[in-house]
Formats: sequence, C-alpha cells, structure tokens
Amino acid sequence: MGVADLRHVKLDWARGDSLMTETRQMRRVRALFISDVHLGMRPARVGQLTDFLRHHDADTIYLVGDIVDGWRLAKSWFWPNDYNVLVQVLLEKANAGTKVIYLPGNHDEFLREYLGTYFGEVEFVDRTIHTSAQGKTYLVIHGDQFDVVVMHAKWLAHVGDWAYNAALRINMALNWVRRRLGLQYWSLSAWAKQKVKNAVSVIGRFEEALVHEAKESGVDGVICGHIHFADMHDRLGIHYINTGDWVESCTAVVENHDGQFELVKWTEMTVGEPRRFRLRRAAS
Repeated sequence: MGVADLRHVKLDWARGDSLMTETRQMRRVRALFISDVHLGMRPARVGQLTDFLRHHDADTIYLVGDIVDGWRLAKSWFWPNDYNVLVQVLLEKANAGTKVIYLPGNHDEFLREYLGTYFGEVEFVDRTIHTSAQGKTYLVIHGDQFDVVVMHAKWLAHVGDWAYNAALRINMALNWVRRRLGLQYWSLSAWAKQKVKNAVSVIGRFEEALVHEAKESGVDGVICGHIHFADMHDRLGIHYINTGDWVESCTAVVENHDGQFELVKWTEMTVGEPRRFRLRRAAS
C-alpha cells in the first residue's frame, strides 16, 4: 500500500460551501500536534477530530505519525466518507496557508518511502525540530524508532496490535452497557496502561528513550506519539510531551502564541464545551 492507493479516495471538491465554514468561534494557536488517528481502524474517533480541527486554526500542523493505519487497511479496506471529510479539512487548511508536516509512524510506514517530498501542500519528514515562541527547541518524532518490539520483533508488534484491537472490541461492548446505565465512557486499555505494572514499565522505558534522544539532539524537549498515552512533564530533565491518540482519548497538543504548550482532550461533540487540561511548562 502506498500514496497511490489513497489517490482514488473521492473528495467532494465541487461543493460550493467550504467545510471550514462554521458559525462557532475558531481558536487560533501557533502550532498543533496530532498523532495516532489510525484511519482504517473502525473505532477511530474521526468525527471528533474533524470537529476539533474545525475549531482550531494553526500556523503549523504536525501530523505525528499513525494517521493512516496501513496495517489495518492491508487486511481489510475500510474508508468511509467521514475520512474524506477529515482529509478535505486538512487539505483546506494547507491550501489556506497552514504549514502541514507529516511524520510517518509504524502503522503508516509505507509513507516513509516519500520522506523529503511533498504530497500537495503536505511535507513528509521522519523527524523535525520545532522552535517555540519562547525560543525553546523540540524534537518532533512519532517514536516507534525507539520501541524495541517494533524495531526488533515486528511480528510481536503485530500480535500486540491484534490484542489492542480485541481490547477495543471488548471496550465497545462494555461502554454500550455503560451508556445504557447513564455512565461515562471508560477505557479498558487506558486503565491497563495506568494500573498494570508491566505496561507502566514499558511506558517509562519509552519516555526514557525519547528523552535520551532529545538530550543527544541538543534540544529542550520532545514531542511524540505512538504509545496512545497523552502526557506532559519535566520529570526526566527534558520537557516530554506525548500527544495521545484519536482512537480512545481524543487528545492533541497545542502551542499557544505565548509559547506555552497545552494538552487538550476533545470530548464528545454533543457534550457542551470540551474540557482542556492546561499542563504548562513554566517560562524560563
């Protein structure tokens, strides 16, 4: 599967009205970081992401890997019209002057064949350095390059992907019951990542590897995805930021025009205003 396989996706360019037209207020930020959308995976929260993008405008948008799930699409093609709408919103932003940078991950690794090139207005790179409004530098990278399983036991990574999808299917059934009982959405995989000792250990090692790479690169921080665990902290001596995912958590990272970073959780579109978790790094 490659870029050519996506070119047959029909986009409704003939529409007279722009998909960007909204009556609700647009929030303008300096930079926006999104990862792990997994287009092709049925549980992907594409409607929420489209809504989020319609309410956020940025000078630069970083697509930090696993936007398209090539593993899933190779097994079973699934590309509903909601995906076309999302792609069109992103392309409209790029055509309007937003700089869009795509950093492929392991699930869309087929796009690494196009590193250093442009697809329309979208640039493909393996890693890049983002400089904040405060002059701080950040390594931006998906992060799978520092996942020992992905790099050295790819078959095991595919087994893990199967297990994750199985957990999502179980989670869907559990949350169907919870909705009937009037309870909020609950994530089995997020609970496991926080409570299961081995999962916590894996996350810790991943963070340590990314922080080490950031230090070796001589930057002030690192922004990544891959593990579907949104977080922001300075515990390891480097400003570590993980964008999370749009399969369950619906999280993104924004840099405001004052150079402060914010982890945003975009809740269900039908539930009032989205909650925003402002996890700021103190200005130095």
